[in-house]
Amino acid sequence: MRWIYLAVIILFVAATVIFALQNFEIVTMSFLGLNARVPLALLAAVAYLLGAATGGSLYALLRRSYEESREGFGTS
Repeated sequence: MRWIYLAVIILFVAATVIFALQNFEIVTMSFLGLNARVPLALLAAVAYLLGAATGGSLYALLRRSYEESREGFGTS
């Protein structure tokens, strides 16, 4: 099973590298009056990392809140 996981990771990394190499043109991004000119691959990577960080944080917060609410029911 470890080899399957390794193969999936290698395919994902290869697809990411191919995407980055094929999408290196500069794009303009506007947000709240701020403008930035960055490569499309960098913009996609930053958006992915921000999404992963906020999604992981939200998941951890919801899991902790759920576990604390379950503990509260058991002590009554």
